[in-house]
Amino acid sequence: MKRLCNLISSGIISGLVLGIFLKMVELFTGKAVYVLLLNVDYIPIIKEWNMHEAIEFGLHLIVSIILVLCIYFLLERWKLQNQMLPYIIVNVLIGCILYFTTQLSERTPDLMDRTAFLFWAVGHLIYGVVVWLLIQLLLREKER
Repeated sequence: MKRLCNLISSGIISGLVLGIFLKMVELFTGKAVYVLLLNVDYIPIIKEWNMHEAIEFGLHLIVSIILVLCIYFLLERWKLQNQMLPYIIVNVLIGCILYFTTQLSERTPDLMDRTAFLFWAVGHLIYGVVVWLLIQLLLREKER
């Protein structure tokens, strides 16, 4: 139970780091990468809801929690949960795939905007590193 709570906490903290990073990028560059992070325009029913930014960010954190749980247990199955590279690769790949959802909204960066894509990919790389770091702290705590 403690491991599950720590993984959930890791998902929340990692999601906060990604959100803050992309929000800062958007504030300083004008690239709508934070808008892309919160974008739900491609989800049929949810796209009709008029949600406050806090609710959209809450959805992002829920996705982050689910992602951390899935990735951790998948990597644990292959005995890779202690290696940083798999977390980075998986999260950057997911980020790259999700970047294509920019085509489904007028509020998000243009698909060919290389600068926005670079910030988006770097954000997901940072996310992968933070997830790994937090999980390493969790595992060390478990050993005590």
